[in-house]
Amino acid sequence: MAGKFRYNWDLVCANLLFGANFSFYVSLTSYYLDFRQIFMLQVLVSALFFIPFAIFSRRSYRITWREFRRVFVVALLVIYGWMYMLLWGASHTNPIDASTIATLGPAFTLIAAHAIGRSRLSFARVAGVVLALAGAAVLIFNKGMVIVRGSEGYGNALVLAAVVAIAVNTVIIKPQLRHLGTLVVMGWYYIIGLCITAPFFWRYVSSTYFLRLPIQAMAELAYILLLGTVLPMYLLYRGTEKLTSVHTALYRYIQPVVATALALLRHQERLDRENIIAAALIFVGMVLVVFGFSRSSSSNATRREPEPTAGDGNRTQP
Repeated sequence: MAGKFRYNWDLVCANLLFGANFSFYVSLTSYYLDFRQIFMLQVLVSALFFIPFAIFSRRSYRITWREFRRVFVVALLVIYGWMYMLLWGASHTNPIDASTIATLGPAFTLIAAHAIGRSRLSFARVAGVVLALAGAAVLIFNKGMVIVRGSEGYGNALVLAAVVAIAVNTVIIKPQLRHLGTLVVMGWYYIIGLCITAPFFWRYVSSTYFLRLPIQAMAELAYILLLGTVLPMYLLYRGTEKLTSVHTALYRYIQPVVATALALLRHQERLDRENIIAAALIFVGMVLVVFGFSRSSSSNATRREPEPTAGDGNRTQP
């Protein structure tokens, strides 16, 4: 029980830290930095922290070619699918919309789990996914049915793509997390990530004098790199290793609470009708997804329970 609490707490802390990122992404990309500069620094700092665990761990040398191919695919999903797309999207939208869309994780986790045969669909689950996607559509198409490049709807669509990437990632990487360990797998993520981003690194970071940024911007950047990337990513995958992918996705509801509070406090955005409608649709949809998951788990447990044999009921005490 204590162990389970620890891993649930990991996910809580990870999502608290992730939630604050949205406000800092928006302020930095609006006034000081291109989102690709932040992205490159995120990859570099994460690589410096995680790669030694892969290089010096004996578990790294257990990795099979099949496992490496899966880790390679997931590394692309994490580096370019999640980190890059999320920053790109956040640079065009506001913290409240971005963090609300981030709560769609359970819907895409369910779809991914069903696609690889780990989960069955039910009416409640399908209805939940449809409602959650309707909530995302409210934010993406609130200015019209055509997504204009550079608009908030465009940014929200990019954030949605990032959510899909991280949801698929948490489903397919679980066996490798259990076999190789969280730190080893993440070390391999950033070995791969560093290799594919290194040719572009100097192009994006050489033109900015980071030490000349205002103190507030430097503090926000430091938060994103350390407390908003390295620490929560480790906590997220440690929790994912021990808990179900649905647990991992459900804790994302912490993110919009933190992001909305910061956005309102810093006068970056205000709540409007679209935010409330979208949040309500996504919340109801995710309740249905969880309800379907709970009923499915209960029915599976009932089916696995052994039935008494005919002879058991006829036994008498000597």
